[in-house]
Amino acid sequence: MPDLVKRQDSGHVARLTLNDPANVNALSLEMIETLIAAFRDIQADGRIRAVIVAAEGKAFSAGHDLRQMQQARADDDAGRAAYERLFARCAALMQMIPALPQPVIAQVQGVATAAGCQLVASCDLAIAAQGARFGVNGVNIGLFCSTPMVALCRAVPPRAAFEMLTTGAFITAERARDLGLVNRVVPPEALAETADDMARTIAAKLPAAVRMGKRAFHEQLRLGLDAAYDSAGATMCANMMLPETDEGITAFLEKRPPDWA
Repeated sequence: MPDLVKRQDSGHVARLTLNDPANVNALSLEMIETLIAAFRDIQADGRIRAVIVAAEGKAFSAGHDLRQMQQARADDDAGRAAYERLFARCAALMQMIPALPQPVIAQVQGVATAAGCQLVASCDLAIAAQGARFGVNGVNIGLFCSTPMVALCRAVPPRAAFEMLTTGAFITAERARDLGLVNRVVPPEALAETADDMARTIAAKLPAAVRMGKRAFHEQLRLGLDAAYDSAGATMCANMMLPETDEGITAFLEKRPPDWA
């Protein structure tokens, strides 16, 4: 059986590819656990400075595996324990991504729906191919996308998120870009190259500064204005104390590349 998630490293960039195209890369419990393990390995890998999450096949991800969910109804508790575990493990995965030291880029083609859209919204950055579509469509089958809602409403304006959640309608890649769900929309043939270029650009920066900056970015979003400035100021002071930052600023003033070897 092929790996559900393939990892390929190139320099300081790790590419994770969802590899279950026959099942529309559904986020089954097994897929979720495999992604958690992959992110855990990357978190501990000091060589990796940026991550791309991509997918094999025509679709990025169709969300949770509905067949697997329905099979759990045969359990003695009609599936409650299975559903609680599924949603808890999915939440753990989605929270790992912003907590990861390395920035994570979603590379999206085809559809990203329900938990698949949640995965995109949980990533730090996203590149979409023209023709890609995004939705939180569970309401169409009687299941409101309550857990995807958590990531979605932190990535797009609340009214736009609520419209998607209550109408079950797809939005285009261009609309997703306008709302802030994705950063760029590119021709399909340029999708992987664009994601690679962004990842390499990030990986070329001072790793310690990017790690500190990503952590500070997510921390300040949870704070009030005063506390956010206090937190960000403390991060900048700590950043300034790094020898590599001293070298970077000195190199800029001396009009030369920094020596971060």
